[in-house]
Amino acid sequence: MVFENRKKMVGGGNMGKNNEDLKEFMLKEIDIIQDIIRRMASNSFLIKGWTITLVVVTLLLKGTEKYQVWLAFIPLIVFWFLDGYFLWQERMYRELYKWVINNRLKTEEYLFDMNAYRFKDKVQSKFRIMFSITLGWFYGSIAILVIIYAIILFTKGGS
Repeated sequence: MVFENRKKMVGGGNMGKNNEDLKEFMLKEIDIIQDIIRRMASNSFLIKGWTITLVVVTLLLKGTEKYQVWLAFIPLIVFWFLDGYFLWQERMYRELYKWVINNRLKTEEYLFDMNAYRFKDKVQSKFRIMFSITLGWFYGSIAILVIIYAIILFTKGGS
């Protein structure tokens, strides 16, 4: 069904679309890509909120062992990676967006192909993105605060 609709949209696969058709396709593709990028940014925002919430909750849990403070690093690291992954994908979709802007009026190649993984070599690695300025400062500062809290808890005997 989807393939048939796509085939109709691109004229049954015939080459030689006129410039108006390609322009219309380009505008639709751009709209789809912008929605995807917007969703990725929204996911990143939600992940940051959940990170703070879960780190604070794990720090507020009262147990008999002081070592449970280190549990706060579990959501921190997991969500840090997830945020880096979403930012990595967002950057690939930005590359796809640039490609569509620069090439859609010239070719039907990759028409409505939203697979941005073909641009993974053009963006930084997930690990490098995790330690970018935006993510590194946010998650790094939370990690430093957890470490300071742990040091205070262990040196004062924390109750």
